[in-house]
Amino acid sequence: MFTTFAWSPDTIWVIGQKIWWFLIVIGVLISFHEFGHLLAARWVGVRVLKYSLGFGPKVFGRQIGETEYLVSAVPLGGYVKLFGEEEADALTREEQRRSFFHQALPGKMFIVAAGPGFNFLLAYLIFAAWLVTGAPLPVPTFPELSPVVKFVSIGSPAEMAGIQVGDRILRINDREISIQEEIFDAVQKSKGLPLSLDIQRGDSVKTVVVTPHVVPPQPEGAEEPFYRIGVEEAPPVLTSVLKNSPAMAAGFKRGDRVVQIEGQEITTWSEMTDIVRASPDKPLHVQVERDGTLVDLVVTPKAKTRTVNGEEVQSVTIGISRGPWEILRADSIPHAVVEAARATWKGTELIGYTLYKLVAGEVSRKSVAGPLGIASISGEAAEQGLETVIWLIAFLSINLGVLNLLPIPILDGGHLFFFALEGILRKPLGERQREIAQQVGLVVLICIFILALWNDIERLLSN
Repeated sequence: MFTTFAWSPDTIWVIGQKIWWFLIVIGVLISFHEFGHLLAARWVGVRVLKYSLGFGPKVFGRQIGETEYLVSAVPLGGYVKLFGEEEADALTREEQRRSFFHQALPGKMFIVAAGPGFNFLLAYLIFAAWLVTGAPLPVPTFPELSPVVKFVSIGSPAEMAGIQVGDRILRINDREISIQEEIFDAVQKSKGLPLSLDIQRGDSVKTVVVTPHVVPPQPEGAEEPFYRIGVEEAPPVLTSVLKNSPAMAAGFKRGDRVVQIEGQEITTWSEMTDIVRASPDKPLHVQVERDGTLVDLVVTPKAKTRTVNGEEVQSVTIGISRGPWEILRADSIPHAVVEAARATWKGTELIGYTLYKLVAGEVSRKSVAGPLGIASISGEAAEQGLETVIWLIAFLSINLGVLNLLPIPILDGGHLFFFALEGILRKPLGERQREIAQQVGLVVLICIFILALWNDIERLLSN
């Protein structure tokens, strides 16, 4: 007897939406990247044979001038095929003039670097246009990511242990701490048992013992208690408002800072969420600061039931989110131009830092996401509105630019590395050496892809 596995229409609709938005997001990123290569090649004078969105078999295409524009079957990348990529491809003087191989070294490096460069340009243009409208732009910031204490609750375990604002938490129970989120993860996993914290204050390092406590009130039906030590992770500033959520209906906007709830002063994100969790279906009077003005709003938290490990768990939310962000604003076009460059640099800095921590083993390999992860993120962004999708495209474009500059053969960064060696050695690497390097690069990329896909599947199954 066979058991038929069937998805509900709602599930099929959600999956279809995620696939659709994944194709849009990845299509924009790839097309802009490859367009950079194409424009640079034409600028240098190299003939472009093919411009393809996707890999593998051709789905459809059209010849325009000397270039064939294609859409291929596998939407996980793209390529630009240049004339004369090998020395033997161009025999006559005219062919050599239009071939890639016979270009001067600066020209070849310009063509290769233009792809990642256009990814950074895309992000910059999105940020600049965003800021010109006067809308607040959330960007990642290192001070918010670093494990430096920014707030200590009065009477909390952290205060009683002598922890102060400005202390840097180095280790918890001998586990190295590199980002702020690891602090709160360790506290939650402690289940209320004492923790040994190594903290740096100035030039000295000291060890303190902190016992996390349960913060009342707890939401009804919560899977487990919420533990705190009184070191809060973020100010109560909204970086996104979910589409069709209670918060959107109440008039909350990106960049709002929650000041009071029911007359109680709010200084941290957790203070706000603790009140929301304890108030299902109860109207809350909230005061927010928006562009220097206090605004009064009324929002009713919505209770949702979901299944976790086979058990039904209730969660209470109003449809807002935050992250380790700084909110940028611009009051003029020149100011927007400058702030957009700053936002692009901050995104680049964060991705570079995260990659370093990943290679050093200080960030979990499970943080690597693949196509399924990007599809899920794209679908979630679409639920929050088109502006969130555009914001996601900008930061994924920076991500793609940084990753392509890594010195891995096959990637643009690997080609740039070979060209740098060619400049030092005054001759190109041998054909056999390049073949071996390409094979090694392919193996590395396949391993990364398998890791990312495995992480995606694990997240899918856990949800």
